[in-house]
Amino acid sequence: MRYAILSAILTSTIMTVSAHAQVPEEVESCRLAGLVALKERSPAIKDLTFDIDGLAISKANTKVEDTPVKMGIMGDAYLQREKTDKPNRFVCLIGEKGKVLLTFFTEQ
Repeated sequence: MRYAILSAILTSTIMTVSAHAQVPEEVESCRLAGLVALKERSPAIKDLTFDIDGLAISKANTKVEDTPVKMGIMGDAYLQREKTDKPNRFVCLIGEKGKVLLTFFTEQ
């Protein structure tokens, strides 16, 4: 059920962000929330950056159970650690008033 909802979110109007486009403030909210969550699990993570040029940002008007979802953001994230920095894929869901509902990062 949740995969179907996520699929519906991400297949709605998707835009990619170019270096010249203004990046929505929700992207920074996702980055900060993701960094906090990742540092809790792995204190070696020093910073988190997104590949801004490759982001897919999708406005949404759907719900996960009773929680409204207004935007989905996907792309590559770089977790700066003491070791080599490799890209990870991430998904971030934004709810009402720009609240970050979920950040999910793949592990490499």
